[in-house]
Amino acid sequence: MLADIEDKNMAPQSAILMRIFKEESELEIWKEDRTGRFALLHTYPICRWSGELGPKMMAGDRQAPEGFYTITPGLMNPNSSNYLAINTGFPNAYDRANGRTGSFLMIHGGCSSAGCYAMTDEQIAEIYALAREAFSGGQKSFQIEAYPFRMTPLNMARHRNSPHISFWKMLKQGYDHFEVAHLPSKIDVCEKRYVFNAESSGEFSPAERCPVYKVAEDIAAAVRDKQRRDDFQTAELINRGAPVAPIRTGGQGGMNRTFLAAISQSGPGMPIRTDSGTIPPYVRPPTTTAAEDAQSITSTEPILGAPSSMRTTSAVPASSDEIGRFLSWFQPKDDENAPATR
Repeated sequence: MLADIEDKNMAPQSAILMRIFKEESELEIWKEDRTGRFALLHTYPICRWSGELGPKMMAGDRQAPEGFYTITPGLMNPNSSNYLAINTGFPNAYDRANGRTGSFLMIHGGCSSAGCYAMTDEQIAEIYALAREAFSGGQKSFQIEAYPFRMTPLNMARHRNSPHISFWKMLKQGYDHFEVAHLPSKIDVCEKRYVFNAESSGEFSPAERCPVYKVAEDIAAAVRDKQRRDDFQTAELINRGAPVAPIRTGGQGGMNRTFLAAISQSGPGMPIRTDSGTIPPYVRPPTTTAAEDAQSITSTEPILGAPSSMRTTSAVPASSDEIGRFLSWFQPKDDENAPATR
């Protein structure tokens, strides 16, 4: 990892940012390089997450959270019952303003989830160390951006009928801000919604009317251009009859294909060693029913129950070739000894 950091023109203690994609079951670590921008350092396959695509609404729904979360040193737990853990800080200001409840939503080891994002112990050791070094280097907090999927035109078209689509369009605004700038966005909440990189002399209150604000024109213009291109591609996909993804898939959550394949080849009941770490014998993969249903819709996009293998580049708008392929092929061990209801 140190060699990768040096090769990417980064300092070992430079700042980090984390992005999570549920459907793909991937966790990205971005790190500030010596130009002052953030670059992708590594993409980790997620071993397990629970629930459906969509935000966490209430304690006990077993949903892994989606949204923007600020991690301070106090949210790092070196004594977790799941080896090491990073508390997402759920509920944040947006969640509280919208009446969402729950607690102890983590990124942790152990490879098993009840509302968390579970990694292998080897992965969480590396992720935890990167966060610790960033704090040691002076970063006061780092951002977690948790998304239902990579916010591409293809995915927005597939999920257009979801009851969460308005929420996801709001998340996409934050996704686009990072994509165009490769800098962590300033996150505020007002009128029970997120706003990004807003500059204002007034105060932001989560449930109150937004103050007058503006966004730096270079960022605002770049975001508008990206959103215009994405909206055009999404509309084209829909007009050409792009099918929709299942709204619900049985609440089985997801597991990256890297781990799913390893389990299918080795069978249950014994530790399974992979390049991304060890899968403990108690880990149960998602049932295949949801995966098979989703596979009937598309064989080019990741699916619940059997998400994609690792990617190592940032998301970009879908290419015409990718769109053409798409259209042609239309338990758990809880963390932190916390209450079981999450």
